[in-house]
Amino acid sequence: MKQHRVWPKECWRFNVDVPASLGVRAGDTIHLGGQVALDTKGELRKPGDLLGQTVLTMEENERVLAAYGASLDDLVKLVVFYVDDGRDDGKGVVKEIEKRFKGANRPVLTLVPMNELAFPKMMVEIEGYAMRTPDGKAMGRQVVNAKDVGGAGGDFPMALRCGEMIYTGSVRAVDRSGKGLHSGNIVKQSELAMETINALLGQFGADLDDGVKINIYYVGKGSNKEEWRKAAEVRARYFDEPGPAATGIPVPRLHPEGVLTEIEVMAMLGTDGKRLPRSHVWPLNHWDWPIHLPYKHGLKCGNRIFVGGQVSMDRQATILHPNELVTQTKVSMENIAKVLAGFSANLDDVVKVNCFYVGGAGQETLMQSAQTRFSFYTPPGPCSTGVPLPSLAYDGMVTEIEVVAMA
Repeated sequence: MKQHRVWPKECWRFNVDVPASLGVRAGDTIHLGGQVALDTKGELRKPGDLLGQTVLTMEENERVLAAYGASLDDLVKLVVFYVDDGRDDGKGVVKEIEKRFKGANRPVLTLVPMNELAFPKMMVEIEGYAMRTPDGKAMGRQVVNAKDVGGAGGDFPMALRCGEMIYTGSVRAVDRSGKGLHSGNIVKQSELAMETINALLGQFGADLDDGVKINIYYVGKGSNKEEWRKAAEVRARYFDEPGPAATGIPVPRLHPEGVLTEIEVMAMLGTDGKRLPRSHVWPLNHWDWPIHLPYKHGLKCGNRIFVGGQVSMDRQATILHPNELVTQTKVSMENIAKVLAGFSANLDDVVKVNCFYVGGAGQETLMQSAQTRFSFYTPPGPCSTGVPLPSLAYDGMVTEIEVVAMA
């Protein structure tokens, strides 16, 4: 499928070569990689200033969109990874982002607090999706909210439909005032989040079986299979098999205190309100989870392919090459290629990649991950977001990579 990849010259750069893109347009969707507050020489601007970097990062998103003749009004989803240093529980970030939107069009929003990001004193990374018709016209949208459960804050909707795509922001166990519900109970919170998402989708005439991708963020130190298992079994009950592609990521904390999980979903529904046909891929001898789950490694609906988080693991859920970032990155990329091949697609059809890796704030670890990943693509590669974490779901697992392709 024809792609238009850009890295505008006025936008930020790394101080080493990474053959990636800041934006990729294919069909009616503009995919935005994680934007950060670096300058054109790779130097960090406003170090340690969360709100100042939020302004700069949103300006970078505007520049990438402008390269396509689009604007912030075309955004349908933003995901905000920000450093939670105790001075901002996300409300200040939301307010700063909200200032950038002057009209009625607002995207859905996911907020993910982090201990640190890829560079020391880097405070925020923001990625997103925008939609315009293939001939460049603005697209209509419909937005909805839940009755009793709150969203990320500000005047941002909890779910949005544009064309065949439905996006939810992150759904947590909070009420409309932002007060936490079922404090400390990840099972009850998972049930509430899944039921809320299903109700949001229902307002568009869809349900969870129209889901194509689910992302789960949960509070945990990783390396705890029982911690992961309890919530995984709850979420699984809400899908008929075969289910969507899935990625689950442990994070240091969520807000308010006592909230242990947040969940976001992408779904697809025909413009006539009918369920769209889809196909699934599970390559022969591919890795598996330690318990049976309804998710599939790859799902294709229309011209979009969603590949759930790929890791260096075998069919018995044993970690391969424990704690070896470069080798695990190669195995994860090879697994992505196998899933895509099941749809007669390849890595050059990838438009967006998200990489979660174990490591602190430092360019050396980031570049080990990024340069290994991008060696698998024909330059310039897709747009990308790279997020360091204290740990991943299992002991010895040091990277998880998910992609969206269009083919």
